[in-house]
Amino acid sequence: MTSLAFDEQGVDVVYEGTEFRLEKELIEEATQKSYWEVTDHEVLQMVEKGPDLRGEPRRVGDILQAH
Repeated sequence: MTSLAFDEQGVDVVYEGTEFRLEKELIEEATQKSYWEVTDHEVLQMVEKGPDLRGEPRRVGDILQAH
């Protein structure tokens, strides 16, 4: 299972037991979108090949606003 923890500067990821960080600028470059408009599903697809995308995608902006 992949774990994503979002903050204003990027995402802390745990993938197959390995922890790493995706910086905001890298995510924006990869998606060609503002970080705040990127969804959790898009970030998960950057990390994992063929992820299980259950549920509705949530925008980073909405995720951070809820905290």
